[in-house]
Amino acid sequence: MKHSLGASLKLVFRPWVEGAEHVPAEGPAILASNHLSFSDSFFLPAMLDRKVTFIAKAEYFTSPGVKGRLTAAFFKGVGQLPVDREGGRSASEAAIRSGIAVIERGELFGIYPEGTRSPDGRLYRGKPGGLARVALATGAPVIPVAMIDTEKIQPPGKVVPKLMRPGIRIGAPLDFSRYQGMENDRFILRSVTDEVMYAIMKLSGQEYVDVYANAAKRAIAEEEAAARASAQERIKERLAGMTRAKGGGGTDGAPEATGGETSGTPDTPDTPDSPGPPDRPGT
Repeated sequence: MKHSLGASLKLVFRPWVEGAEHVPAEGPAILASNHLSFSDSFFLPAMLDRKVTFIAKAEYFTSPGVKGRLTAAFFKGVGQLPVDREGGRSASEAAIRSGIAVIERGELFGIYPEGTRSPDGRLYRGKPGGLARVALATGAPVIPVAMIDTEKIQPPGKVVPKLMRPGIRIGAPLDFSRYQGMENDRFILRSVTDEVMYAIMKLSGQEYVDVYANAAKRAIAEEEAAARASAQERIKERLAGMTRAKGGGGTDGAPEATGGETSGTPDTPDTPDSPGPPDRPGT
């Protein structure tokens, strides 16, 4: 499946790859990539000669419908490992153990240090757990990878991809063997992760944001929810005003009069047919 998909992607999208020589022909290594789009998990494994095992969220294997079945078949076909991201610490530990097992088999292990897709195309702070712990536990080199323009092919919420050329830029391996065995030192984990994120930033040219991507997503969702609530409140106020105006006025927005005299100042300004100023009814 990997080879047939790779051939199809090359034919349809014509992706470009720089730095493929940095991926070893054999032996273990960790590919640490930025994460712009769902399609990252298609392009990167498909464009390399060697199998890359990524940790993929479990929803990719259990989504309903035709698209869900096709997605599950692809991830299974290229050897991706499902992990329940809602499982908290136990899920993180399972992902780390899976990554170590891949490295110990002498294979390529792929990981997105940001932990989730970027909500706006910028590069967010890397999480120090999975990437650094696997690297320090195994001594495997870390190869920084930058996905280029994949978010433009299939933005979140879009089903049909746009035909354009994405890119993959691969950097030189980073050696953290000097820290091997120190995977429980949180300061070392943070330092290793930041060094990898800096290398990815240099490759991708993205603006770096020193907050976690999932926190940024929550903030964006809260802002959007507040904006929707504000818009709904304005609509309610406008409808209430229209209701008051309709209930308190006569036809065509003019005030009702009895005995040939006006009844007082109307709730709403005059209509264009009324010659008086907005705060008085016409006579």
